[in-house]
Amino acid sequence: MTLPDRPDAVAEIGVIGGSGFYSFLDDAREYAVDTPFGVPSDPLVVGEVAGRRVAFVARHGGGHRFPPHRVNYRANLWALRSLGVRQVLAPCAVGSLQSHLVPGTVVVPDQVVDRTWGRAHTIYDGEGAVVHVGFADPFCPTGRATVLSVTAAAGDPAVDGGTLVVINGPRFSSKAESRWHQAAGWSLVGMTTMPEAAIARELALCFTTIALVTDHDAGVDGHESVTLEAVLEVFAGNIGRLKATLRSVIAALPPTQDDPVAQCPCRRALDGLRLPFVLP
Repeated sequence: MTLPDRPDAVAEIGVIGGSGFYSFLDDAREYAVDTPFGVPSDPLVVGEVAGRRVAFVARHGGGHRFPPHRVNYRANLWALRSLGVRQVLAPCAVGSLQSHLVPGTVVVPDQVVDRTWGRAHTIYDGEGAVVHVGFADPFCPTGRATVLSVTAAAGDPAVDGGTLVVINGPRFSSKAESRWHQAAGWSLVGMTTMPEAAIARELALCFTTIALVTDHDAGVDGHESVTLEAVLEVFAGNIGRLKATLRSVIAALPPTQDDPVAQCPCRRALDGLRLPFVLP
């Protein structure tokens, strides 16, 4: 099955982020979108960034009211696609499992390990055709390359690659868990990228995680514990830098019309599969 672009799309790029991004868009308009999976975390806000039409959804809702295990990832991504979005940027705060990845480091991971449970992990969980999508490379190669190129050109290069392990939360890891994750060779730990990335793939969306390191995880190189206050302080101190990076990335991403399905493996994820329903 090849999925055409919507001629009536109102946005081409989506951003899933926190409350610090509410003022990110110019000429913003709010869209209340319903989906087969309920309502998104918040109404979507569509506006312009660098002359591009961008849709933003607050991952945790206004006031950060949804913990990571209760975010409606399926509704958020379905809603973005229904507005025409095909490329998604997903900034997130993460802990570091490696001594050289210090707070303030921006990492563009290329792999993910899912240790979440109890979340709705797929949009294809009803009766009908069984749908298995490939997920060997979880993140969009075009999006990753764009972030790396933009940050290098700005003299603030992001770290290229690394494995992000996603835990269920909302608690932080124990020291034993952190050491286990570090011993496995993983780079980062977070709470939101799964099933977000997998659902994006099920919707044939390009998905790129931009991870900001806010702390060293407990037990890593003698670090004792992680506190929410410290995480929020580092994130707040870097929000301007992260917004500037996103603006530059949005400006540099290839326009949808210049990046046909044939050129991106993310957009071909559903080719040849029989779907139980029509996607927006």
